[in-house]
Order: sequence, then C-alpha cells, then structure tokens
Amino acid sequence: MRLDFEYGQGTVSAELPDWTDVFIPGVTVPDPPCISEDRIEEETLKSIRNPIGMPPLTELAKKGSKVVIVFPDRVKGGEQPKSHRKVSIRLILNELYSVGVEKKDILLICSNGLHRKNTEKEIRGVLGNELYDEFAPSHQIINHDSEDWDHLVDLGTTEAGDPVIMNRYVYEADVAILIGHVQGNPYGGYSGGYKHCATGITHWRSIASHHVPAVMHRSDFTPVSGKSLMRTKFNEIGMHMEKCMGKKFFCCDAVLDSKSRQISVYSGYAKEMMPISWIDADKRTYVHWAEKKYDILVFGMPQFFHYGDGMGTNPIMLMQALSAQVVRLKRVMSDRCVIICQSLCNGFFNESLWPYLPQMFEMFKHDEMNILPDMNRLGEYFATNEEYIRRYRYTNSFHPFHGFSMISSAHIAEMNTAAIYITGAKEPGYARAMGLKTRATIEEALADAMKKYTGDKPNILALPLTFKTASVHLCMKD
Repeated sequence: MRLDFEYGQGTVSAELPDWTDVFIPGVTVPDPPCISEDRIEEETLKSIRNPIGMPPLTELAKKGSKVVIVFPDRVKGGEQPKSHRKVSIRLILNELYSVGVEKKDILLICSNGLHRKNTEKEIRGVLGNELYDEFAPSHQIINHDSEDWDHLVDLGTTEAGDPVIMNRYVYEADVAILIGHVQGNPYGGYSGGYKHCATGITHWRSIASHHVPAVMHRSDFTPVSGKSLMRTKFNEIGMHMEKCMGKKFFCCDAVLDSKSRQISVYSGYAKEMMPISWIDADKRTYVHWAEKKYDILVFGMPQFFHYGDGMGTNPIMLMQALSAQVVRLKRVMSDRCVIICQSLCNGFFNESLWPYLPQMFEMFKHDEMNILPDMNRLGEYFATNEEYIRRYRYTNSFHPFHGFSMISSAHIAEMNTAAIYITGAKEPGYARAMGLKTRATIEEALADAMKKYTGDKPNILALPLTFKTASVHLCMKD
C-alpha cells in the first residue's frame, strides 16, 4: 500500500507492505461527538454557573474585586471562532460584569511558562480580535515572565520539598481563573487542571522538580497515565499555591477532540473537577484499538509543529517529538519495537526560538556525555545564563531550562526501542550524533529493520498525520 507521511513543509509517499495497519486520530476510531457550534455558549455558560466543588463566579467576585484570567499559549487549544478560550473568556467576563467587577480590575495572563512569550499576532489568534482590542490597548493582556522577580512570589516548598514560585498577579488577585484544555498530553496525562498552574505561571526551579530524568524516566511515566509521579507533583504544587493564596483557582476546562472542538466543559475546584472531566477525556484519548503489538512504527515529521518552526529538523527537538510518540504508543509496541521516521533533519535549529540548543548539542558530543541524561548536570548552568534569559524575556525565545525538559523527554525513545531510523535527512550526521540510524527512504529503512531486528513479516503500524492532529494514547483492544 502507498501512504503519504508528513515531511518538511508537505508530505512524502512510501510503499509499505499490504499487511500494514493504519491509524489516524479521529478517523480510524471516531472521536466522541463534540458540542454543536450553536450550543457551545449555552453549555459553557451552564458549566461556569454550576461549578464543581466551589461557589460560582457571581458569588466569588464583587465590585472592587481584582481578577486574573489565565489562558494557555498558542501551543494548545485551537484558534477557531468557537474555540474554548474565545467562548469561555467572554462568558466569564459577562458574569464578572454582572456583579459589578470593573474592566480596569481584570488582567488576562498568557500562561506560557518556560515557552516563549507569545507575539501580538499569536495572542490575537488565541483570543480573537475583539477580546484583544478590548484589553490590549490598556496593557491588560500580558505574557507570564518566569524571570520577572518583581512579579513573582516564592511560596517555599511543597511537603515533598518541591519549590513553588508563582506569578504575583495571580497570587494577589481576589479571584484567579484558569482557562484550560483537557487534551491528551505525554507529560502527565492531561493538560488543564493543576498542570496548567504548575507549569504555566511558575519558575524554572519549580519546573525542574518534575521535568527531569528522575521523574520522567520512571516506569510510571511511560506509557502515559494520570497516576505518574509527575502528575502527583503537578497536583501538590497547585494545591500548595491555593493554600498559600488562601483561595481556590476557579478552573474552566474543556475536553477537546482531534480538531480542538469541545466535547464537554467542566468548571470549578480542580481537585474535584479534574477526575470528573477525565472520564469524558478518557473516552477520546485512551483508544482501545490494537489487536496485536507492533514491531515497527512508521510516521513522518513536519518541520513546523507544536513548539514552533524547526521542531522537526533540529536534533534535540526531533528526539523529544519521537519520545512523545513512544510515551503515547508504548502500550501497543512490542518489546523490541523499531521506529522509522521521515524527517528533513537538516540542522535548522531556529536559534531565534531556541538560541541555546546549538550549544547544548555541541556539549552533548563531548566530556563523557554518552546518553542524554548525562546532560542534566548542566541544567542550572544553562538556566541561569543571562543572555539566554534576556532572549527569553525580550525576544520571544524559549527559556533555556525548557531545553532540559526536552532532553529529559528525548531519551525515552532510546529507552524503549530497539532502533530508530531517520529517513530523508538532508544532513544525516545530526541524526547519527543522537544515536539514530539513517537511510534515504522509508522503504530502505524497512528492509534493513526486517533484516536485522524483526524478521520478514513484522507487525507494522503506519501513523499518517501524527504531529499536526491532536494525538491519542493507543491501547490494546482488550
């Protein structure tokens, strides 16, 4: 059979054996029904007015209340006219205004965490022109700045000893609202809930308590679940914030489908609301489909996805993307599974987004750095580099410690596969430096894998549209 796989700015075709199975999220197994567009506002408002485990906003807020609305950056959630952020924020504003809250007392914060600060164009895409033009001229839309110590507050540590440093605007607000998305995430099960505040409005030292090998290389991290140590740490950090603030976050989370459309909406106290929202999310995310374990996975990698342009071409981000798939697919992988991935792998690091990655890559090749976790001892060196911090704060670059969360993830693919082939690489030496095999085509890699690892009749799973469609966590049918 002939299939098209993501590659660079487009696709590439490959001929695979007729016995190959194919899985496309939302197509092979349809998502649960989403809320029709004409009912999205009604259902979202119903959720906001009937929160789980806490009073509604009209009881929490009053005239004179200072309110922050925290929303995720462009990496998550969709930008369609009826996207969750656009719908829920407008409805929440109406609820606040109805009890006398004044516009001047409301601040919208993009929870970019260690991600790069979003540009005006990107925030317009997330919020829509109407909301942006209403709040931006008066400087009431900001990005979180995890290095702005004038607007951070150190809350000590959780009982487990994890540092909690959070956004001061959120800490000091009378009402703190989190707009989230319950969408399958390789980092701890689901976005939204306490994951939102534990990663989006904190400092690198807080994130270094969970986005590190000691947490991410445990057996409870791969395959992904909502019961990992990482998830426990998210919850502990979020609840520690609430304890120190003296108030609960008011969460408004939407369960999303493969096209970022709302399946359901839940609001309220994260501790009680998250488990309920996950019931719906599990139906879409943990897909019980496979009838056999797969010896070979085949997919393609575009140049631009998720974190930005160049993610599919620079070697460290490429490895992270491979590992994210392993975390999602581990339940259906055989013990000696082989990955074949089509990628330009042309050495385009995109230093405007990741100025520190070329240096990390060079250092990985020296000084007894045999596996990626060996790099972790350099985390603080990079995280405190003043020039990289300035780039994060003022040029829309990722924070340098973000590279270490990528490195921690990136090793997972090597831990869980017999071999990884990169095909179609323009500069294959970058792939080989990461311990990957290279071949010119998917067909050549498949022939080599069958000869050396799997035998001549392996179970093959092809995954077109792997990276530009909201992924699922594949499970065995039983």
